[in-house]
Amino acid sequence: MSEHSRIVECTRNWVEETVIGLNLCPFARVPQQSGRVRYVVSEARDVVELISDLLRELVALRENSVETLETTLLIHPWVLQDFHEYNDFLYDADELLERNEFSGEFQIASLHPHYQFADTHYDDAENYTNRSPYPMLHLLREDSITKALESYQDPQRIPERNIRLMEKYGAAEMKKRLLRLMEES
Repeated sequence: MSEHSRIVECTRNWVEETVIGLNLCPFARVPQQSGRVRYVVSEARDVVELISDLLRELVALRENSVETLETTLLIHPWVLQDFHEYNDFLYDADELLERNEFSGEFQIASLHPHYQFADTHYDDAENYTNRSPYPMLHLLREDSITKALESYQDPQRIPERNIRLMEKYGAAEMKKRLLRLMEES
């Protein structure tokens, strides 16, 4: 199996087991099961290359109908391994959306192996709501988000429910799950 195939397989398994399996995102199941999630492994070794890949994927998402392609996970395993650098990069990504007239059409959700919410300790379980096997940018259609939120009762409670769930499992268990996924791929 190629390295790219292994990375995609690990990410897909993480989506299936963690994001969908634990219902962290109640809107993920349908696009995943209908094959409308694009998994792309970036070859980027620096942020300039990653910006170029991000722009290419946003254009691809725009050029495809939602019935064909709902969302994209842009996985970038060789750049922005440091979470603080990654977090700083998100400002550049948002500027790219604005400069290229993607604002209001798409948004970027952040996922990273070392994700840490503000005012938390690194080892707090709640950080695992956004911890993924590799650094990645989740490209989402704003219309899809709006539609999904309209059909879900109390969507503002999703984050607090996810935090409680992560606390129930505990950071050690969630770390073990991530490591297992990495080893199995």
